[in-house]
Amino acid sequence: MSSSTQATTDGGAIARYFEFAKHGTDLRTEALAGLTTFLAMAYIVALNPIILSDAGMPFGAVFGATCLAAALGTMIMGLYGRLPIAQAPGMGLNAFFAYTVVLGLGIPWETALAGTFVSGLIFLILALTGLRRAVINAIPQQLKLAVGAGIGLFIAFIGLKEGGIIADEPVTLVTLGDLGSTKVQLALFGIVATAVLLARGIRGAVLYGIVATTVVGIAVGFIGAPEAVVGGFPDMSATLGVAFANLGELLSLDLALVVFAMLFVDFFDTAGTLIAVTKQGGMLTPEGEIPNGNRPLVSDAVATMAGAALGTSTTTSYIESSAGVGAGGRTGFSSVVTSLLFVAMLFLEPLIFSILDHREVTTAALVLVGLMMARPLGELAWDRWEISVPAFATFIIMPLTYNIAYGIAFGLILYPVLMLARGRGKEVGAPMYVLAAVFVLYFVARVTTFS
Repeated sequence: MSSSTQATTDGGAIARYFEFAKHGTDLRTEALAGLTTFLAMAYIVALNPIILSDAGMPFGAVFGATCLAAALGTMIMGLYGRLPIAQAPGMGLNAFFAYTVVLGLGIPWETALAGTFVSGLIFLILALTGLRRAVINAIPQQLKLAVGAGIGLFIAFIGLKEGGIIADEPVTLVTLGDLGSTKVQLALFGIVATAVLLARGIRGAVLYGIVATTVVGIAVGFIGAPEAVVGGFPDMSATLGVAFANLGELLSLDLALVVFAMLFVDFFDTAGTLIAVTKQGGMLTPEGEIPNGNRPLVSDAVATMAGAALGTSTTTSYIESSAGVGAGGRTGFSSVVTSLLFVAMLFLEPLIFSILDHREVTTAALVLVGLMMARPLGELAWDRWEISVPAFATFIIMPLTYNIAYGIAFGLILYPVLMLARGRGKEVGAPMYVLAAVFVLYFVARVTTFS
């Protein structure tokens, strides 16, 4: 039996719906990819409630909203968007929600949730009209390569930081972590073990590296057994539907700017993620566009609206999905698996929290997937300044500012400027000039409003 026929028969209706044969995959590979993505991003169920509780939101309710928003958003992406991309409340977007909007501007978190819902609604309108897809596809291919590479460097930086391999330092900002600590040694073991598996060509190497690191951590006594495994369903009454009750509060200039900022960051974080993950998996269309039309964009927008209704900040596509793609995921079924695992999280709070106290377990996945995503740097036209300068700004600013959108912004501002300087301004489409102008206005507004 041929491999394509086997891919079709292995999974029955599921294989046919997700077109396993077309993508050269199978049920086992997709399930492993979904589990890998889940393990790489499961930390959000702990970090998101911590960050939003700083803004006065109830921890338990946000925990429940985080799990359900991730489950629902990822299921929509899997079944409708049909891509191996998971969704959850976004890091960076939750910090903006808590520290800038609520604590900085003094806007109640209930009103901020309403703003999040409205930003998702605008997002949906743009996605359905095709405008958002047109804007994403207006980005030059060379900058798309830089975006993917920059996100790779960014998540590798996150992995090194969370594993303790790099640490903050007052003079140099970052330095080498404590190599004598068990945490760092375990993270380094995970990187080496996973790299060996990758070098051996073992499919699912990223997942097996996570498992191996966890087993070693337990064996040396660094990762302890949880006090309990199963918990009760969290009480979400404090946040459920609050966004709808506060829609009437969105009448001030501050709130208008907040909604714009939420939409702006989600817009380009998602654009970068969709481009990077589909590029890594070889899923971009021959024209270099995101596959499946506007479905992934609509899925992302609906996830934001659903997350706000449940009681959390903007839900968005996760770059950690690249871990699942690195493990072989190519279809939406891997997202379905990830979604179901987030549902299970609701009832396994004690067990999950005991594991997520040890982020070094997922260090290898983030670092090595980041390496995979940085490969497009070799395809850049380094000898052309009008390309290399905006590309360099794009991929270097992302990890150094801890913000994907800033990197995209600087690149898209510099590109038309340098193309004009080169005498090639006519080659730049009108959407690029519009984007550059919008980015400049955004930074001006950010300086004058949030300083």
